[in-house]
Amino acid sequence: MSYWRDKNVFVTGCTGLLGTHLCELLLDKGANVIGLVRDYVPKSRLFTEQLKQRIIVVNGNVENYMLLERAISEYEIDTVFHLAAQTIVSTATKNPLSTFDTNIRGTWNLLEACRRNQGVERIILASSDKAYGEHKHLPYKEEAPLQGRHPYDVSKSCADLIAQMYSYTYDQPVCVTRCGNFYGPGDLNFNRLVPGTIRSALQGESPVIRSDGTYIRDYFYVKDGAEAYLFLAQKMDEIPIHGEAFNFSNELQITVIELVNKILSLMGCSHLHPVIKNTASKEIRHQYLSTEKAKKILGWQPQYPLEQALKDTIEWYCEQFPGGEAR
Repeated sequence: MSYWRDKNVFVTGCTGLLGTHLCELLLDKGANVIGLVRDYVPKSRLFTEQLKQRIIVVNGNVENYMLLERAISEYEIDTVFHLAAQTIVSTATKNPLSTFDTNIRGTWNLLEACRRNQGVERIILASSDKAYGEHKHLPYKEEAPLQGRHPYDVSKSCADLIAQMYSYTYDQPVCVTRCGNFYGPGDLNFNRLVPGTIRSALQGESPVIRSDGTYIRDYFYVKDGAEAYLFLAQKMDEIPIHGEAFNFSNELQITVIELVNKILSLMGCSHLHPVIKNTASKEIRHQYLSTEKAKKILGWQPQYPLEQALKDTIEWYCEQFPGGEAR
């Protein structure tokens, strides 16, 4: 806890799933959190669990370079967690320009603002397993080429490479995280599989699967993710890892239909049968990550098994949306 006490930490994307959990952890460890908030999202945990009252809020977005430079300078930022992004794959396919603007330009704006402020000592940039693109040989390892082909994947490949460039060219203290599909308490994007399935079950409806159900993903509990981000930031002071990327996941290979049925079983709703739309396109069919590097170099291990994490997630939604009122 003493490591983070009184550190000035800038978090972009702090109303999102990972951002709220990261802010909560930092606050509990005594950090001064400065959060970039683009939109007022009333059901975000940042507001419903009174986290906003405990942080300094900077209103704006990562596309505004001058705002970023001002915030980092005026609040004497020590550590930056760059999470802000357009994260929905289907939205990126429909609206690639806005996705590129946020995910790519937003990244170089943030890194350039840090470069011009010598007080920033560590920057953690959120990339994604989607940055790898599609590979024949799995699991993804960090040395695999970044070869996104679809809009969201390309935006993450580009942001990832830009972050590495700022480290290698300008000696910026940057590390990159590549995680699986986050899930957990506080995810309000109900077109994602986990919250969407839970909402359907709460409403007594059959969950809808956009794909054919056989797509394989590496699902990663958000509390493990938040802990991993803090762990990586601390390790940047101990070992020479600037410019490095690290995978974080549970190394699970689970199909969409398997995960949906597991959630329905845990909720006592096995009588509900998923509706398979099979309309997903421009998406990678099979993904999962190797965390060998993070375990070997950092000494990191995930803490939450899948079933327990799903139970905790379901419990949160049941408490927040009693009577099936999730919207």
